[in-house]
Amino acid sequence: MVQGTITVDAPVRRVYDQWTQFEEFPRFMHGVVAVEQTDARHLRWRTGIAGFRRAFETEIVDQLPDERIAWRTVGGEVRQRGVVTFTPIDDRHTRVRLAMEVEPEGTTERAAVALGIVSSRVSGDLRRFKDFVEDRHAATGAWRGRLRPGEAHRPAASARDGGPTQFDDPE
Repeated sequence: MVQGTITVDAPVRRVYDQWTQFEEFPRFMHGVVAVEQTDARHLRWRTGIAGFRRAFETEIVDQLPDERIAWRTVGGEVRQRGVVTFTPIDDRHTRVRLAMEVEPEGTTERAAVALGIVSSRVSGDLRRFKDFVEDRHAATGAWRGRLRPGEAHRPAASARDGGPTQFDDPE
């Protein structure tokens, strides 16, 4: 289990809204090359960490605005699941807690987990996320929909189709 916690000097709504902008992750997560959100539930990831290139897909299994987003991998070279939670401390501060279970492949990846390299990366990514949010007066976008385990997903509307740059609220 890899875990990290950080306090962000911003209201919970802005912090949560920014986290839902998955395609922005490469701006503050080292090793994340690209994230493409294919619909409200599914993301395609490309990573490059210490010479290891990976491509995988994740599925959001539970998403409750301003509280949590839980996911699991559903395809590709990486096996993980996790949850990020958002807890308001007061009107201007939010605690972000990330917990992931990662199944490393091969000796090198197992060593990276055992030596705490993965934990250090998570801590660094959370610090960069904090800076990213605090450097802005508003999130770069938002998606406030509720996704429950077992629900069907809705296709994404794209800006190219004249729709919003994120998804319509499924509720």
